Amino acid sequence: MGAGGRMPVPTSSKKSETDTLKRVPCETPPFTLGELKKAIPPHCFKRSIPRSFSYLITDIIIASCLYYVATTYFSLLPQPLSYIAWPLYWACQGCVLTGVWVIAHECGHHAFSDYQWLDDTVGLIFHSFLLVPYFSWKYSHRRHHSNTGSLERDEVFVPKQKSAIKPYAKYLNNPLGRTVMLTIQFTLGWPLYLAFNVSGRPYDGFACHFFPHAPIYNDRERLQIYISDAGILAVCYGLYRYAAAQGLASMICFYGVPLLIVNFFLVLITFLQHTHPSLPHYDSSEWDWFRGALATVDRDYGILNKVFHNITDTHVAHHLFSTMPHYHAMEATKAIKPILGDYYQFDGTPWVMAMWREAKECIYVEPDREGDKKGVYWYNNKL
Repeated sequence: MGAGGRMPVPTSSKKSETDTLKRVPCETPPFTLGELKKAIPPHCFKRSIPRSFSYLITDIIIASCLYYVATTYFSLLPQPLSYIAWPLYWACQGCVLTGVWVIAHECGHHAFSDYQWLDDTVGLIFHSFLLVPYFSWKYSHRRHHSNTGSLERDEVFVPKQKSAIKPYAKYLNNPLGRTVMLTIQFTLGWPLYLAFNVSGRPYDGFACHFFPHAPIYNDRERLQIYISDAGILAVCYGLYRYAAAQGLASMICFYGVPLLIVNFFLVLITFLQHTHPSLPHYDSSEWDWFRGALATVDRDYGILNKVFHNITDTHVAHHLFSTMPHYHAMEATKAIKPILGDYYQFDGTPWVMAMWREAKECIYVEPDREGDKKGVYWYNNKL
């Protein structure tokens, strides 16, 4: 594709695992955000309604075709083939709908168009379809972007310090325990976070994304939380009517299982973007927005990078310039990498292996023992 399209980020050489796991610098960078912005071609910051809709409509067409094929032909398949067809449908539909989820996420960042009302309308419709409370998550996610890397104020996947690790954790620090914890995290983690703030920062009071008076939100935001809830209720009612007409099993097969795949990938992507042995976290004595925004890592999901609209391999640029549309993020990443130098972290480890490694190596954070920065924390796994 043309400039800003989905072209791979060239690397001068493959990093060894030692280089990949080497700690990134935690000192104040020798460059500024303004210098990074100047290095990016100006057109990368321009949002195009036709182009944004082209990605969304493409995803909708593909998802609709998958649904049509499944509803029309799967019942005609002999039983052995159906055991292959259904998992293929679930995986493909789940991945395509994850792409839809990513576009709705862009709407929350005002990266879809120049019109906030259009972004919020598109985001509300498609996040609600995927049972995401659009405005609720938009505001909590915005605070994540405002406080990335802060041990006190970041919103999600906030690592624990060693003193906060429960005594039973050592019994889970083995292959079986990690398998159980990862299974729970990737199946129940998203709804538990939305409903009960599991893995989120601590709040005084009931921190629930569906509760308009939760301490997550201020008075100006509460009305929109009601709108988010209305969107979720409308979709739930639609699913109820579908199940009543077509059967609960049909609803689960055509919608429920692909939604589980979407939830799996959004938790996995977020987990791997912010959990890595090379990344620092900061307490209030050291944290600042710029260093926090740099404390994230780009990953490689192969062909899924394109399916997920490159949210996976351009996440560093996304944290620095969150209103930039995804179709320019790869070009922007290429432009700022020479300036970022060692402050840029890319890990091409296959995501299955990276998921297991991070679950094993990144159990808690502790203060820097190699330098004099006591407010800088690094991952450890020694229990």
